[in-house]
Amino acid sequence: MSKYLLEVGVEELPYKFIPMAISQLKTGFETFLNNNNVKFDNVNVMATPRRLAVIVDGLAASQPDVEKTVKGPIVNVAFDENKNLTKAGEGFANKNGVTKEDLYVEDNYVWAKISIKGKDTKSLLSENVPSIFAKLQGPHFMRWGNNDVKFSRPIRWVLSILDSEQVPVRIIDKDSSNLTNGHRFSTQNIVINNPDEYINKLRDAKVIVDQEERKAKILELTKIEADKLNAVTKISDDLLEEVTFIVEYPVAVTCDFDTAYLTIPQEVAVTVMETHQRYFALYEKTGKLINKFVTITNYIGNEFENIKAGNLRVIKARLDDAVFFFNEDTKKPLESYVENLKGMTFQKGMGSVYDKTQRIISLSEKIEKALNVNKPSVKRTAELCKADLATNLVFEFTELQGFIGADYARVSGEDAGVQDGIREHYFPLNADSETAKSVEGQIVGIADKIDTICAVFAAGKKPTGSSDPLGVRRAALGIIKTILEHNIKLDLSKLIDEALALLPVKADVKNDVEEFFVQRLIIFLNSDYSKNVLEACSMKNPCKDLCDYLLRVKAVSELNDEKLIENSNRVLRILKDDINSEVKETLFNQDAEKALYNAVKEVEFNGDYTNYSEKLISINPVVTKFFEDVLVMDKDENIKNNRLALLKLLKDKYTLITDFSKL
Repeated sequence: MSKYLLEVGVEELPYKFIPMAISQLKTGFETFLNNNNVKFDNVNVMATPRRLAVIVDGLAASQPDVEKTVKGPIVNVAFDENKNLTKAGEGFANKNGVTKEDLYVEDNYVWAKISIKGKDTKSLLSENVPSIFAKLQGPHFMRWGNNDVKFSRPIRWVLSILDSEQVPVRIIDKDSSNLTNGHRFSTQNIVINNPDEYINKLRDAKVIVDQEERKAKILELTKIEADKLNAVTKISDDLLEEVTFIVEYPVAVTCDFDTAYLTIPQEVAVTVMETHQRYFALYEKTGKLINKFVTITNYIGNEFENIKAGNLRVIKARLDDAVFFFNEDTKKPLESYVENLKGMTFQKGMGSVYDKTQRIISLSEKIEKALNVNKPSVKRTAELCKADLATNLVFEFTELQGFIGADYARVSGEDAGVQDGIREHYFPLNADSETAKSVEGQIVGIADKIDTICAVFAAGKKPTGSSDPLGVRRAALGIIKTILEHNIKLDLSKLIDEALALLPVKADVKNDVEEFFVQRLIIFLNSDYSKNVLEACSMKNPCKDLCDYLLRVKAVSELNDEKLIENSNRVLRILKDDINSEVKETLFNQDAEKALYNAVKEVEFNGDYTNYSEKLISINPVVTKFFEDVLVMDKDENIKNNRLALLKLLKDKYTLITDFSKL
């Protein structure tokens, strides 16, 4: 088996494009090899800011030879009366590389068996690799120099070898060789004799080409620096990936800044370090931020003073701005900013952010009442939840809305519950982050999100495809996660009505909003439960009680009784129309009728759907006996209707938990 290596050297790539390129190259090579029936073991794609590399292991030397049967013209067209080939017959033979003797007749047609020799892999790679690379897609592709082909950055070199042989390919305007380059400040023009030595030779030239190895190295180096200070890091996956794709050879450098900057909200300093500068903030083991951070530099050497000074100069300027804005903002209490929200538009046609705040207050009060909660801090949270949007610091650091408001509430002397509620009402911040823990954050967060969702739908801007106006998908998921994680018994359907009624624009979109919630709910739970079960249980509007819906889903997921499903579906098929009549025991004329009636009356829901399912299973024999002994569609209209009414009672017992016809 052979091994192929392709490396395309480039000017520094945008870090966001690199993961896309890795995925596309892996898919592109696997598709090419599979389509051409070339066996291989694995396609490994590696990347740094300056190179994209593909190593294919276990490559077959060539395509397998293929023998196939080809159908030709009918006999009297292929041969003349003397059994000689006609022009048509000769053409068929020549086209398929066979002689007259190789042809045979079957079903009045001429046939030929032909053998197609597989192409060698080297030729296939040479022919197809350029087109695989040309199919890469990404944002902001441009034409470079005089080239017609667009790419993210100019190509500087191409390395292409199969085992020890060069495979000639031309990518855009560069022909391949067996040469690569190390780190920009290390060895250049490195000869690669075979793919096996590629990774080690680059490592010697200060390039860790494997992104997973580079990522692990970054974590290792950062931990070493943190341990020196008895500190810890909180590195997000997104930040780690970004740093991984902006360096080829990571070196960790610890820098510090003035402790005076720790007086501003911790989240502000962390945002400056992580989001703006891609530094790793350091914390005490208690979680408190310290005045030091780790920066990962793409550097060769051991002189770090200039690096430290440069990073400190940059972060100082940003933190100085933050301190200035913080001091200016906190000269007056947080509530004084509420009036300024009148000048901020929430959404066209939906009023200002101040108007939205008033709707949040109203909805929060309704949720409080529904949940039997009576905390003045809830209303106060609703009043102040958007106030920080009018502050200078949030204008500068928009992503910290809520966090800054919570800190300003602390400075203003607001209750701790109000502080938590302001911070948490935006939670969860993404699909994986935590939900609000405080009652204030939960109630005001639900009110805020339901108002946003209803406003978007009422404005006719419901999400389609990749479009997600005002993040309504995230908002719906936030409501769903908050309700389910904290077992909040809330009628979301009623809340949608109330939210729509408060909007300045009236629109009949309740069904659309409910359907949207149900879709998000099914998507959210789909990784844990069967889609069939999720859809079957949604026949009872989940928006009436999301927690009840989840309980039914859990119970139905554990069901494994074919007879129950068979009996329930038989009942559903018979009762196609609504039955309004009452059951009259005096009309029973068979024991099976009375037995079923008594059994159905015994099945009562006690709040436990698993126990309820067991009760339904327990009456299976009675239901089966009924269908064996009783003809439902009796000639006597009264008896027939009475039996249908009896089945309606049974149907109601089944549909209390799910729609069995969808299982």
